[in-house]
Amino acid sequence: MKVSLFATCIVDMFQTDVGKATVELLERLGCEVIFPKGQVCCGQPAYNSGYVKDAKEPMKKMIEAFEDAEVIVAPSGSCAFMFKEYPKVFKEDPIYFEKAKKVASKTYELTDFIVNVLKIEDVGAKFEGNATYHPSCHMTRLLGVSESPKKLLSHVEGLQLIDLPKSYNCCGFGGTFSVKMGNISEQMVDEKVDSTLQTGADYLIGADGGCLMNIGGRMQRRGENVKVMHIAEVLNHH
Repeated sequence: MKVSLFATCIVDMFQTDVGKATVELLERLGCEVIFPKGQVCCGQPAYNSGYVKDAKEPMKKMIEAFEDAEVIVAPSGSCAFMFKEYPKVFKEDPIYFEKAKKVASKTYELTDFIVNVLKIEDVGAKFEGNATYHPSCHMTRLLGVSESPKKLLSHVEGLQLIDLPKSYNCCGFGGTFSVKMGNISEQMVDEKVDSTLQTGADYLIGADGGCLMNIGGRMQRRGENVKVMHIAEVLNHH
């Protein structure tokens, strides 16, 4: 299967190792990975801040970059969900509405793609350690992907998963929310860090780069020893 990788801005600029792990993992599972070079920002920051008109230009570029893809995979639930929102954004545009529906229908978050399209639950990963999993808001509540990460992690040899207290709580990132509402965001991420520490886990695993950057940054500032990892990095460890 030919997979077009929607790398996401955070992976491209801050978490390149996550991009590499995603490609290696998909190739190991028998996929041919293509990287459409025309991809830019999906428009999510502007769109979520209410600048819908401004967001449409990068969205159109993304539609054009991916419309011929066989399947689109992103190592991020929130970015994958943004593609799913495109038909709503372009509902009044007769040309881009059809293209947007086409793109949305073949877009998957990484773990959702592995479990529900490739039909694989054990990727042959080995990772020693105690870990807890943070279910990000967009991925869980909007995209509706909650079980596939847990299924994949449950088959990782050597990994001991511990339930995260108050796992349903937002980590306080929320894209521009963490900038606009910094004081509130700080209290939210502190609560997430405290919940993580309660587990005694050595690792916090997540599937959205923004959340991991936020939680990991707070961990570092507080001097905590929990390592934050993207699920692609864990699943690619063998």
